Amino acid sequence: MNVTAAAATPTDPLADRILDALIHRIGKDRDAARPHDWLAATILTIRDEIIDRWMESTKAAHAAGAKRVYYLSLEFLIGRLLRDALSNLGHNDAVRDALATLGVDLAEIEEIEPDAALGNGGLGRLAACFMESLASLELPAYGYGIRYVNGMFRQRIDDGWQMELPETWLAHGNPWEFERRESAYFVGFGGEVVAHDNGQVHWSPVEAVEAVAVDTPVVGWRGKRVNTLRLWTAKAFDPIKLDKFNEGDFQGALSGQMRAETLTRVLYPNDSTPAGQELRLRQEYFFSSASIQDIVRRHVQYFGDIATLPDKAAIQLNDTHPAVSVAELMRLLTDHHDMAFDAAWDLTRRTFGYTNHTLLPEALESWPLPLFERLLPRHMQIVYAINAKLLREARANADVDDRAIAAISLIEEGGERRVRMANLAFAGSHSVNGVAALHTALMKQTVFADLHRMYPDRINNKTNGITPRRWLQQCNPALTALIREAIGDGFCDDAEKLPALAAHADDAAFRERFAAVKRSNKVALAAYIKDSMGLRLDPDALFDVQIKRIHEYKRQLLNIVETVALYDQIRSHPERDWTPRVKLFAGKAASSYHNAKLIIKLANDVARRINADPSVGDLLKIAFIPNYNVSLAEKIIPAADLSEQISTAGMEASGTGNMKFALNGALTIGTLDGANIEIKDRVGDDHIFIFGMTADEVAAKRADGYRPRDVIDASPELAQALAAIASGVFSPDDPKRYEGLVAGLYDHDWFMVAADFDAFAGAQRAVDARWQDRAVWTRSTIHNVANVGWFSSDRTIRDYAREIWGVM
Repeated sequence: MNVTAAAATPTDPLADRILDALIHRIGKDRDAARPHDWLAATILTIRDEIIDRWMESTKAAHAAGAKRVYYLSLEFLIGRLLRDALSNLGHNDAVRDALATLGVDLAEIEEIEPDAALGNGGLGRLAACFMESLASLELPAYGYGIRYVNGMFRQRIDDGWQMELPETWLAHGNPWEFERRESAYFVGFGGEVVAHDNGQVHWSPVEAVEAVAVDTPVVGWRGKRVNTLRLWTAKAFDPIKLDKFNEGDFQGALSGQMRAETLTRVLYPNDSTPAGQELRLRQEYFFSSASIQDIVRRHVQYFGDIATLPDKAAIQLNDTHPAVSVAELMRLLTDHHDMAFDAAWDLTRRTFGYTNHTLLPEALESWPLPLFERLLPRHMQIVYAINAKLLREARANADVDDRAIAAISLIEEGGERRVRMANLAFAGSHSVNGVAALHTALMKQTVFADLHRMYPDRINNKTNGITPRRWLQQCNPALTALIREAIGDGFCDDAEKLPALAAHADDAAFRERFAAVKRSNKVALAAYIKDSMGLRLDPDALFDVQIKRIHEYKRQLLNIVETVALYDQIRSHPERDWTPRVKLFAGKAASSYHNAKLIIKLANDVARRINADPSVGDLLKIAFIPNYNVSLAEKIIPAADLSEQISTAGMEASGTGNMKFALNGALTIGTLDGANIEIKDRVGDDHIFIFGMTADEVAAKRADGYRPRDVIDASPELAQALAAIASGVFSPDDPKRYEGLVAGLYDHDWFMVAADFDAFAGAQRAVDARWQDRAVWTRSTIHNVANVGWFSSDRTIRDYAREIWGVM
């Protein structure tokens, strides 16, 4: 950055304001300022306008007596905020020009803004998109979560292995946030419950922390509304015990504060141990309790009568993590507002909605009953009371047998008794929605089949969406400019106007310009990978991308095994006209997920061998890009040619990466799973590569006694690739490293890697054939961009607002 005393004296009023913020709010002279100082000064300057709009938005909602949406989520993967704010306010050019007069490059300081470590994958990114769309649609809303100090770990790859390091996103402070000391709440754990003669119940926790609100403004498109993301931080009521300190017990003196801070230190602590499970339940109750107390307090302050809560508040539970909120609201209504149980239950159900994001049993949270009762004894009583009411209602139906009762119950009785949080969220909500058409249908048939029969009108579908502001306009400005030139700028306000672009797919000159934008994005990504990883990539190769959380059902392993098979084929048949490919992977594995971490290592081992093999040269390159986050996705997605959405059919709820890639002109290769089905329906069969079994076929194969060994033996390419991996070809330092991983495919292959391999390989060769005719390929990419505007989170939020929340 070129910031010197000789820089031109600013004459731009905005530049004057930025310089004033640097001097008087950061405390730095311009000659001594470092890039992060200029970043903070710029944020503080633009923040002043945001605060004005924020206050206007809040006052307008109060004056109108508006119903508010409250979105409770354990994750908010919001990414960098400066570019988002400047774009939505329409200030990009003005700020860029103002900083230029000061000798500062806006793009450079935007790049050093840290990603907020508040999420991991699709769940948190969806929550961020929803918050932006709520503001863009001018709907009053609060997001509630936890202000993680370190959040999801920073991933480093050492010798191919994932290493987890603290994410220090708050190292330079956070100029976007405001601590609200007046919004602080008592959150208790443990203790005992005492019932009084008058029927009142009193819970006396043995331990308590103070939840303190920290607010971040969320700016909507064109700055029409600014909503609030309220995150909770934990403090001890007695930060230091002076008696212990004076006795020389310094650690004991600070133990209360350390225990409180542990609640907000890390996202998703390793819950493979009892201590990890307890911390995770504590975190979920901590933020749920603080959020529900805040909502109730605000309602009583502005509307007086708690009985009108469902008329003025719509609380949406983003998956099961905040499901304990159902019991917490019941506790507040019955114990603090003297409401009869039945009336409280009716009010609770009319207030809550629940979004389910997974059919995976391990992700449908449940807690050991002794742990739940020890930490939350009053809530355990309430859960039992809700369960009694629920099961009596179920028994009233003559068609409900003991098996159905066991499935409906909030308490799992088979083996270890556990509290089922998904069932609690379902029972306590008036609406339960899936996030893609297939996912919603499977909810009715599988995990919630008996509850669905009991409440047939409760489950509904709300297919996910993404905000086109971040995932097209901000991350791909060149493509945005090209589209604007072709069809006008109406799509910037309404992504569902993008279909007008389809008329240009047959225009050879437009296709050439479209392809040039894509190549430019690939050149930029290749430069980033060269600088960060030392790997040279050919931007004219097909960029084949799979970036997402590492999980066996997402089948990164299938992709890697097919890559090994392709490597063998290229070496065996050098005379063929192979399509040059760059295989790009990125994503984090949960710290306790052994197989997922082993898959990361395998990807890196395969990359090391293939990238160094002169017999394939530039025909095949592989890179696992470390520390996947929102900002990295913003670099990769505009450069992708092929989007890998290859989950085992019936296991991906929706996916939103598939939408982002298609919106940026990548073609999808995928199974009929999640939102892939709806993308196929919108872009057309000719512009997507679908392969593999359907969800019904997967279920049938499992039921029929699937024998993966027979499938592998019948597929020479697959058998050879697995043999190479298992024998140590790619792990000469430890030849047995992948024996167990490969043996798992031979023995059970739950995720159907072997079963879908030949179909996947065939689809990849169809990709090669399409790539050979660039005009046909580019025509398909334009059709993808033109036909996925429906997957805007604005459309999704309108559906929620009209059909669940009643705010439109």
